[in-house]
Amino acid sequence: MPMDRRVVVFDLDGTLSNPLDGFARSINHALKLQGLPEREPQALARYIGPPLYESAVELTASDDPTVHARLIADYRRRYGESGFAENTLYDGIPETLQALREAGATLGVCTSKRADFAEAILRNFGLRELFAFVSGGDIGVHKWQQLQALREAGAVDAQSVMVGDRDVDITSAHRNGLHACGVLWGFGSREELQAAAPRHLAEAPADLRRLLAAARS
Repeated sequence: MPMDRRVVVFDLDGTLSNPLDGFARSINHALKLQGLPEREPQALARYIGPPLYESAVELTASDDPTVHARLIADYRRRYGESGFAENTLYDGIPETLQALREAGATLGVCTSKRADFAEAILRNFGLRELFAFVSGGDIGVHKWQQLQALREAGAVDAQSVMVGDRDVDITSAHRNGLHACGVLWGFGSREELQAAAPRHLAEAPADLRRLLAAARS
């Protein structure tokens, strides 16, 4: 079934690529600079997806905004130098993206990650040319606000689909009147995603073309 120019918006971390190595190394670098204990990578996995400024209070065990700002700045410095290249692309993602493009879909990215980091990651994987737009977040900007801006700009509409691995992707789509598709290979559990009530759940990247085409009906 053709996609009929449907816009499909992808989250990045946990949806297109696995950022855990680069994320954990960069967070631990920032924690060490502040004299704070480093964490095991798997213990940091739950912070992937939501904006880092929301997690800084727990990561630093501090209510001081200046401490949070230093953590984020130190993280971003290390991530921008090397962490972005420590991502791993999920198996089947390039083929799925290409199939969606060939079926007539317009592809975009909406991530809480800063836009320049997202662009660097996509270029590193040779995927940037597949996407019509990349929306990145920043301190104080919620994903629903990013989608709202895309909708106001006419980049997405009520027939567009947001694809992501965390409940924030699903709830942000709902808030803006978009369809939502959760993916189960990332960092959000099945229970987390089901509680957010996406229209579809994908077990593997290869499922996305079928599910998204079915969403036309």
